[in-house]
Amino acid sequence: MPLPAKNLLSAETSPYLKQHQSNPVHWRPWSEAALSEARELDRPILLSIGYAACHWCHVMAHESFEDHDIADLMNRLFVNIKVDREERPDIDQIYMAALTATGEQGGWPLTMFLTPEAKPFWGGTYFPPIQRFGRPGFRDLLVAVHQAWTERNDDLTRSAEALNAHVEARLAPEGDDTPGAAPPLEQLALRIHSMIDGEQGGLRGAPKFPNTPFMNILWLNWLERANEGHRDAVIFSLRKMLSGGIYDHIGGGLARYATDARWLVPHFEKMLYDNAQLISLTSQAFAATGDPLFRTRIEETINWLLRDMRTEAGAFASSLDADSEGEEGKYYLWTEQQIREVLGPDTERFLEVYELARPEGWEGEPILHRSYYSSIDLEDEPWLAEQRAKLLAARQRRLAPSRDDKVLVDWNGMAIAAIAHAGRQLQRADWVGAATAAFHFISESTVEGRLPHSIGAEKSQFPALSSDYAAMIHAAVAVYQATGDPDMIAHGVEWYEALQKWHAAPGGRGHFLTASDASDVPIRVRGDIDEATPSATAQIIEALAQLSMATGNQSIYDAVAVAARHALSRISQQAYGQAGIVYAASLAREPMKLLVVDDEEGTFSRLAAAHPDPRRVDILLSDQPHPSETASDIAIDRTRPGAWLCIGTRCLPSVRSPKELEALLPKHIA
Repeated sequence: MPLPAKNLLSAETSPYLKQHQSNPVHWRPWSEAALSEARELDRPILLSIGYAACHWCHVMAHESFEDHDIADLMNRLFVNIKVDREERPDIDQIYMAALTATGEQGGWPLTMFLTPEAKPFWGGTYFPPIQRFGRPGFRDLLVAVHQAWTERNDDLTRSAEALNAHVEARLAPEGDDTPGAAPPLEQLALRIHSMIDGEQGGLRGAPKFPNTPFMNILWLNWLERANEGHRDAVIFSLRKMLSGGIYDHIGGGLARYATDARWLVPHFEKMLYDNAQLISLTSQAFAATGDPLFRTRIEETINWLLRDMRTEAGAFASSLDADSEGEEGKYYLWTEQQIREVLGPDTERFLEVYELARPEGWEGEPILHRSYYSSIDLEDEPWLAEQRAKLLAARQRRLAPSRDDKVLVDWNGMAIAAIAHAGRQLQRADWVGAATAAFHFISESTVEGRLPHSIGAEKSQFPALSSDYAAMIHAAVAVYQATGDPDMIAHGVEWYEALQKWHAAPGGRGHFLTASDASDVPIRVRGDIDEATPSATAQIIEALAQLSMATGNQSIYDAVAVAARHALSRISQQAYGQAGIVYAASLAREPMKLLVVDDEEGTFSRLAAAHPDPRRVDILLSDQPHPSETASDIAIDRTRPGAWLCIGTRCLPSVRSPKELEALLPKHIA
């Protein structure tokens, strides 16, 4: 029986879906009921995918989905389904892959037309209501697609079958079981390095994204092969990025990307995952350089997360919108007069360091950025921090962008791990406490041992994705290293078991993104391809390698080795998006653990924390034997302080002085 002829989004918890609950369009959330309705009516599906912080999603909603004439066409001709891509990345991956397979450039809003069996036959992204920007008008497009469906149904159905088969082959490949070669880390690092912008950092051209998976490859190749050029490319890119307009110099945090090649003009939405990855990478850069610019950006970004992104329950919201008061970036922009009203006679000195830029083509108020790219001036920085605090207080009186309050488990896991590691590294117990509180909130949201994917104010969305388990296992190991609490590892093992039960592929050949009992997924995808974050497969391999080191559990490491081998096989012909798997497989090839018996002052553990290494898990030993110690088959002499570094299955001789330990850790550079 068809669903009610009305908009059905009011019962959803996603802020993005709720933004559309008053549209005259008869939207349905993605569900088996909506798919059944399309099959029963034999009517094509109009699928619209977006997210709460998406600027052009808002534009299309205002222009088309709030228009009663356009809504009437949609309601008469299609079954209309609205999806929050952050709640359902599995659905988004399927139809984004379908769009790109047709030769179109992907992006959001994603607008796809599907057969009643949910197989894609045509699509695009943003469409204006009437023809402009060289794009067809949405109103005319609806009529044309309906006419084509009516008159050329057989052709479109065959096309949809072929496109669906192509997407399934790409997103759910089997790979083979032949022994694989070493991960192509160096080859990929050389390719990425050849694309680095020598003047501005990052990849050449525009728009410019942080692209942390690529930066991770360069950084790891330095750690593995001492390629200083690759290390320096990451440091240079971070310095440029963190001085540009893409960074919020007043409130902290990074925008999603810059629209230009100079990191100057941001797309103003702020995403939790970008900033979690920024904290992790910048923490490593600070450890390697001691550059106070990096320490300041870590502090500012974590302060922003704790001030503006933490929910009442202690977890982290997903994103901040790009728009406020109907204008993109209005909340973040300043005129010189506005700055003078706040800083008064200190304005000139402030603007010797910061610049207000209005580049060609930019129609808004000026964009604040640092007027030179260098390390922070230690003498000026305390004074500059006071001025920024004054500007922040003034900015907080403005109408702030909307916040997407849904708690995504995988993004929270990334943030928890980043904050816990930074808190341990910089001796910030308050940060470690915040990360631990967020961890407990997520762990207490499980039902029968299973994580949700999204936690809303009224209900949570089950079942979790494989990326949720991976991110929370990673978070468990990070909080364990910062606190020494063995309950963290117990949670990690529990989630490993759930991951294996609900997501493992036959024969141990890795994992699927969606659970085996997810009933509304047309294709059960692997999750091998990086997006703005490393792929789900990459996150699983990295997290389980860490868990195997923290527990000394050989069966977990064996599962990691098999998963990594099959993942490398699957991506061998992949054109892009493979950096995450190459990075994770390289980490898993010879993961490290550092066993520490500390002195009374905590010298050894502090030294280890100050030299983070993504390959290494640090374990502070107590008087009782530790499972990882037993698994390493080494005799630990607890009568005096020392450290034992284990690489893969071999352990190096003990070191008994801080100087000896420092020699084992990643090198500091001037």
